Amino acid sequence: MVAVRLQDVAARAGVSQATASRVLNGSARVPGEGVADRVRAAARELGYVPNAQAQALARASTGLLGLVVHDIADPYFSSIARGVQAAARTARKHMLLASTDRDFDIEREAVSTFIAHRADAIVLAGSRQSGDLDLDLEAEFARYRDNGGRVVVIGQPLACGGAVEPENHSGAANLADALVAAGHTQFAVVGGPGSIRTAVDRRNGFVEALGRRGLTPLVEVSGDFTRDGGYSAARRLAGALELRADTGTTPVCVFAVTDVMAIGAIAAWRELGLSVPRDVCVAGFDDIPTLRDHTPSLSTVALPLEHIGARAVELALCRDFGPDDLRESVPGSVVLRDSTRLP
Repeated sequence: MVAVRLQDVAARAGVSQATASRVLNGSARVPGEGVADRVRAAARELGYVPNAQAQALARASTGLLGLVVHDIADPYFSSIARGVQAAARTARKHMLLASTDRDFDIEREAVSTFIAHRADAIVLAGSRQSGDLDLDLEAEFARYRDNGGRVVVIGQPLACGGAVEPENHSGAANLADALVAAGHTQFAVVGGPGSIRTAVDRRNGFVEALGRRGLTPLVEVSGDFTRDGGYSAARRLAGALELRADTGTTPVCVFAVTDVMAIGAIAAWRELGLSVPRDVCVAGFDDIPTLRDHTPSLSTVALPLEHIGARAVELALCRDFGPDDLRESVPGSVVLRDSTRLP
């Protein structure tokens, strides 16, 4: 079957090809309503499908917004993606999604693909790491911005572009203060990779707050930023602390730098016969939606994840976006629940 061409529509409507293009591709220069109606009717009758690239040229906009996340299966990122999707829909944009599994080569490829498709804006969600990969990414974004693109990062800002930055350091510090105020005196930390700035900021905020109170974690272990990373780290921590069930002593309180790691830790301890919070207490960070169905309920630092995603889109599409890039910090709020409740 031969595809219907724009010139076929123009001939059926009795107008020039340029006029048909302006009507069907969304140009601001639209002819009289009677002419436009004839063109649209001809397109429907012939089954014409408009060319997206031609529409983008006519409108000087593709109507596309790219979102890059580390792991869409992680409720942290899926919640942010939900907020991005809602705000994009409100702005009459279509969201393109890339999940990188924390592979920074894949991340850069995704950004290049979105730029090649002339996305109006790109939102990059996830913690940064230092090194040449970030330098390459920043160079890519700089070229994109020079050509009219908009960039917003959720997390630590890049050299260029806007940012919505969760207050990881202060949020973790506030959590430490709240746990000490609740009566905890012994702590341990399940951290993330040392190259991931979010993990480092949360760990440092928590440990520094303890230090101001004269306390030091008994043990620190680290793992991947995943449920399985928390699971394996928690088993190592249990061995290092020689945790036992039903000892009758005040349980150690473990800070896991993400909720998904905390959930993995609880699963590991359950397999070892340990009960939370009787034998070991645990707190996380993020307040992901799946915690609503988790037992025991998890103490955490709550971030407004959907709002963060939506706000990133609003900054990316803000008309005042210019040389003085728009950057905002988003505080978290401490929520103490059953997982850190002392006997």
